[in-house]
Amino acid sequence: MNMNSRTRLLTHLQAQPVDRLPLMPITMQFAAAHIGVPYRQYATDYHTLVEAQLKVAENFSFDFVSAISDPAREAADCGADIALFDDSPPALKEDNALLADPASLARLKIPDPEGGGRMTDRLNAVALFKEKVGSDKLIEGWVEGPMAESADLRGINTIMLDFYDDPDFIRDLFAFVLEMELLFARAQLRRGADLIGIGDAAASLVGPEIYEEFVWPYEKKLVDGIHAAGGLVRLHICGNTTKLLRKMGQLGCGIVDLDFPAAIADARAQMGPKQVLLGNLDPVKVVRNSTPEHITSCIAECHRAAGARYIVGAGCEIPRDTPEANLRALCDYALRTKP
Repeated sequence: MNMNSRTRLLTHLQAQPVDRLPLMPITMQFAAAHIGVPYRQYATDYHTLVEAQLKVAENFSFDFVSAISDPAREAADCGADIALFDDSPPALKEDNALLADPASLARLKIPDPEGGGRMTDRLNAVALFKEKVGSDKLIEGWVEGPMAESADLRGINTIMLDFYDDPDFIRDLFAFVLEMELLFARAQLRRGADLIGIGDAAASLVGPEIYEEFVWPYEKKLVDGIHAAGGLVRLHICGNTTKLLRKMGQLGCGIVDLDFPAAIADARAQMGPKQVLLGNLDPVKVVRNSTPEHITSCIAECHRAAGARYIVGAGCEIPRDTPEANLRALCDYALRTKP
């Protein structure tokens, strides 16, 4: 069976036989370090991001390339105050949140993804990926999920109180974010993305009742909207999602990432046999700090717990200073193993 990377992933997601396990580790800071550039350059110049992603995909036989870099693109284009660092990801300034006054939401305009800001830089990365590897590697675009982006705009601590103090504002904010993220996702799909990753890290910080009442309905609309536009979906919620697994499995995502605090066996039991799972090695304790032999053992256990509907990756981003031999051990398991 002779497959290239893009065909392998698309075939696997269609529940058809493939030659080996697909391989989709998230690399951002690792990719920048791999080509010897400061992370600020990676996050702000799409040429650099594409160069780094192509190099790491080539050297480690990844089946995809990704335009992910940081969670501050949409918020920055909305006018949020962000901090740029020489060798760390951009970050939102929590003490100067754009929507510190909830009344300002009514005046906030959805930015144009093609308007020349940080969203446009991601669009340009996707287009350059399409030019370079469009028929060989799967191209992953990225948007923030409703909880994560709302926290970026409002402030993570403040928004946790809003669920109790002002639920109507929460719904209005999530509706704004949904419209913005669908606009951004469609633009990336038009530029050549095959799949849109949804990063909704802050969702792991709420309990299952709040998730089901407030967050899940907007995640579902975002997933359905991406599907309607012709894209596949990868859901990535960092942290402990153990109590959210059942509802996450009802979103209809092509791929669900699992961070290390959530057990793959639990996800399989709650999501059923058809959901493709990805993960979930501890990126620091196992991938960065252990040995190639231990990594091989751990990823084999993840595969055993997940079954055939599985993609090799860590629980979250591969840390920047991970020994190459450790990452290679993770990759080698995929390269020699059938689902």
